[in-house]
Amino acid sequence: MSFHAVFRYRPFATMWTGRLFSNTATQVQSVTIGWWVYTLARHSYDERISTFLVGMIGLAQFLPMFLLALVAGAVVDRYDRRLILFGCYVLQAACALIFTLLSLSALQSLIPIFIVACLFGVSRTFGMPAGASLLSALVPREVLPKAVAWNTLCVQGGTILGPLLGGWLASVSVTAACAVASGGYAVACLTGALLLRMDINAKPPRTDVPRLTMIREGLAHLWDSKIVLGAISLDLFAVLLGGVTSLLPVYARDILHSGSQGFGELRAAFAVGAGLMTLALAMRPIARHAGMWMLGGVALYGVATMVFALSQNMALSLAMLAIAGVADSISVFVRQNLVQIVVPDHMRGRVSAVSGLFISASNELGEFESGVAARLLGVVGAAVFGGAGSIAVTMIWARIFPALRRADHIKSPDL
Repeated sequence: MSFHAVFRYRPFATMWTGRLFSNTATQVQSVTIGWWVYTLARHSYDERISTFLVGMIGLAQFLPMFLLALVAGAVVDRYDRRLILFGCYVLQAACALIFTLLSLSALQSLIPIFIVACLFGVSRTFGMPAGASLLSALVPREVLPKAVAWNTLCVQGGTILGPLLGGWLASVSVTAACAVASGGYAVACLTGALLLRMDINAKPPRTDVPRLTMIREGLAHLWDSKIVLGAISLDLFAVLLGGVTSLLPVYARDILHSGSQGFGELRAAFAVGAGLMTLALAMRPIARHAGMWMLGGVALYGVATMVFALSQNMALSLAMLAIAGVADSISVFVRQNLVQIVVPDHMRGRVSAVSGLFISASNELGEFESGVAARLLGVVGAAVFGGAGSIAVTMIWARIFPALRRADHIKSPDL
């Protein structure tokens, strides 16, 4: 079967389209809000405090995930996952519209932005496990690895298009950028509505088990599955320490002197590398030594981050971010396949919610960590520290999770 044959399945093609528009809109919004907050803060504060405030956006989005992730997993394993995904798209569209209206006002405080970012975090808390759990119901099991690769490529596609579009739009008008994000979420809402009309077995087996018991069962299953636990926790700590997203406005404006358009290019460079690698994995998935591929990818991610941290050349900086994207896509591919193939369907919502919590922690909380580190160590020092931390985590996880290190084929629960 050709690598693009998964699009013969209409439900998968519909969800993929919605996620592409949603992910692109999210990246447009993320770039715009980051640049907007940094620009507003620079009127009143110095570089370090302004960077810290950009990191606070990540914290605002992470808090709902931290508080509600386990509840969201139980909800996804109890109700129609399509309906949950559609509701999350609607909430995201509403948040983008509020950002648009805020940009039209003479905003004197950053607090409204943080409040809406928190509300957006609620939508992601439920939307991520709903989308991840729904994937296996859209295609036959034998093509699931290719569907996972294309699903990852969809995320990377949005991460390529969104920052470039967001950086250009933000340089023209924050309002225009937020309005474009609203349009992207509106298309996602349409695909979510179409998915609801399709004949898909999107409801988990009905259960009368109390929600608290479901949460405990999900955590127990994750703890017993050391390969899955090792994979998602490795990604958590590597990106939590090594992520430099919240530092990019500073690099673009004050180190590389490339402005908002350069900021968009820096945000997109990571996704270009990740997208190319994901496309390669869609055509030729990892066949052997999956665990070592993942560990090696995280180590390479750390090295590329350290070189980027010290670079003062735009071309070198773009290249290092692209290499970091290549490395990250390898670990994402292995982790997502493990969740889809190893975890039973009736547990997938809860495990996906924990995985989503870890992803959110590595991204949104990682932005907060970068802001704090920049406040203490300076921008370059924070980025160097993060890259070194990713390398250290790789070595530690290879030792404490030998099952992950020995993981070979992504086929069955006994990898």
